[in-house]
Amino acid sequence: MNDDQLLRYSRHILLDDIGIEGQQRLLDGHALVVGAGGLGSPVALYLGTAGVGRITVADHDHVDVTNLQRQIAHSLARIGRPKAESVRESIAAINPDVQVDAVVLRADAPWLDRAVAEADVVLDCSDNFRTRHAVNAACVRHRKPLVSGAAIGFDGQIAVYDVRTPGQPCYACLFPADSTVEEVRCATMGVFAPLVGIIGSVQAAEALKLLAGIGSSLAGRLQLLDARRMEWTELKLAAQPTCAVCAPIAG
Repeated sequence: MNDDQLLRYSRHILLDDIGIEGQQRLLDGHALVVGAGGLGSPVALYLGTAGVGRITVADHDHVDVTNLQRQIAHSLARIGRPKAESVRESIAAINPDVQVDAVVLRADAPWLDRAVAEADVVLDCSDNFRTRHAVNAACVRHRKPLVSGAAIGFDGQIAVYDVRTPGQPCYACLFPADSTVEEVRCATMGVFAPLVGIIGSVQAAEALKLLAGIGSSLAGRLQLLDARRMEWTELKLAAQPTCAVCAPIAG
């Protein structure tokens, strides 16, 4: 760590739980962020400002004026630009030392299989169940911790799925791929602007803790937020022995 980095990350280094060793682990870390919208914006910005050495951001979409109500990594000047590239520019404006790989594509199973294998932590900031299940399957296959967030209307949720520890569930344990879950979108349901910031910030915090090796993660716990009342509810989670994704690997 050079003198500029010691100064930039001094407020982290002052924390006994992080210190120089923990900050170096962040600098050496690689985070994969799937989705560069409402959740992906605060996630990527906080990972970048915190000094995660390499961040891969994947999103197939382009910046639209309706995004600007909540997707804080984008701007009017970037309308029509790929969101992944917009996020890369926003991080570079704050911390140019971070390597940001902007990938403009829809994250499918073959690509995720390669990208997840290279990452130290994966953050699911997508907005549909198909992508979430593909991300989860790749994380289970490669035994990588997954920080999953979701937000719609005034309701948000956050959990960490980490099958490296025996007995821990994966995303499919809670939301099986063959279950009949109604897909809801911001375009039809709306979303409270600060909600994605709250959930995305918690996602970033969980990822930074995992990378730095500090504290305890949300693994085995699902936190639900009702932003109307600003009330959190926590549910305990357990691996399902009949899960089609993680049970065969656990066994």
